[in-house]
Order: sequence, then structure tokens, then C-alpha cells
Amino acid sequence: MGLLDGKRLLITGVITDASLAFGVARVAQEQGAQVVLTGFGRMSLVERVARKLPEPPPVIELDVTNDEHLGSLADRVREHVDGIDGVFHSIGFAPASCLGGGFLDAPWEDVATALEVNAYSLKSLAVATLALFGESGGSILGLTFDATVAWPAYDWMGVAKAALESTSRYLARELGPRGIRVNLIAAGPIRTMAARSIPGFSAFEEPWSERAPLGWDVSDGGPVARSAVAMMSDWFPATTGEMIHVDGGFHAMGV
Repeated sequence: MGLLDGKRLLITGVITDASLAFGVARVAQEQGAQVVLTGFGRMSLVERVARKLPEPPPVIELDVTNDEHLGSLADRVREHVDGIDGVFHSIGFAPASCLGGGFLDAPWEDVATALEVNAYSLKSLAVATLALFGESGGSILGLTFDATVAWPAYDWMGVAKAALESTSRYLARELGPRGIRVNLIAAGPIRTMAARSIPGFSAFEEPWSERAPLGWDVSDGGPVARSAVAMMSDWFPATTGEMIHVDGGFHAMGV
């Protein structure tokens, strides 16, 4: 018997088989879930990657900044499942000016894009999928990179993640009466395509593995995937508005 037997999950953010969302989808299927993926832009690539999962799932196009995509999302998901029990938000993007040390120079237009895609999209996705949740509620889970501190080169992406973290708490307040839990996982650095696009990402790798008391493997997204599946299962029925660190303990250590 799997942790997610009978669950139906909508999982966003799969780009390659190294994506954290791909790992979540794989473990979710292994634990009994029925999965629907969303992709944006390179849909043929997402569909090709989806075929690498144990049970190739349907793939729906979703641009979280597109009102038409959001407005039709529930109907398009219903073409494949009759409802959902969980949503996994793994969507992130910032224009180049917002990363790499140009914090004082990034124009508002680029910052606004980072905020919309990384933070406001959690609210947009929640609203777009509300009608798919049943009376028993479910789980909305997102990914962040702990924004309680300032990171080198992360710049406005870090600010956007701070907004994401705040958004998740407000959503937890709003959706709790509907039985929907809203939480985040603060993952340690993993070598995904998105991470490699961040200037200076490699600077995190060695210090992280040295300082994390449990150690940390930047090439292994398995701990994040298993933690995500646990959070979307029925084993955390009274946890919402929380940010769970899956980072080998790095966040708790001093110098």
C-alpha cells in the first residue's frame, strides 16, 4: 500500500528528468498516485520527458501568467481525472537582470516578472484549481529556497521567494476552512536546469555539503521528492502554513 494510493495530483514544473518536479512525479506514482503534469513553452520536450515516468501521464500546457490558460485549467484537468487531491507548484523564473549581482540595477519590469512568476503564481494556481478539490480538501505544496536570509547572486529571485513564502501563509489562512493545506519545502541546492541558469550557483555546492550535518548531495533530488510525497499524503493532516527544510540541516547551523 502506497502513501498516495487513490490520490490525484497536478504537478507543475517538469522540464527535464533532472527537474525536482520529475522526481516528485516519479515517487508519487510509485506511491500510488495518478498524476497529471503541466508544462510551458517546450511542450514536446515535456511530453518526451513525461514518457520516462513509470506510467506516462497526460501533459497540459499552462502559462501561469496567462488568464486564458488559468481559466480553462480545471476543465482541461477534468479531461483526465475527475478531481484532484493535491497540487505541486514548482514554477520559477527571473529575467537575467534579476540575478548575478545586479540587485541595484534590475528594472521594475523585470522584477515584476519575477514576482508574478515565482510568487503570485502560487495564488493563481490555487484559485485555478479550487473547483477540482473535493469536500475533503487536500494539499498545495510548493518549492522555495529559504528566503529568510540573503544569498549571494540570488538577488531579486530571493525577494520573489520571500514573497512566495508569505503568499503560502496567506493561502493557508484562506484555504484552511476548505480543508486545503498549503505548505512549502525549502530545498537545498540541486543541480537542475533552473539552478544551472543562476550565476554563481556553484558557490553553494561545496560549502553546503561541508556545513550540513547530514551532508548534502547536489546531484540527488530524491530526499526532496520523498519529502514532497509525504507532505501531500494524509500523514500531515494538521500541518499548514509551514516551510519544511530539506537541506541536510544546513539552515540550522552557524558559521
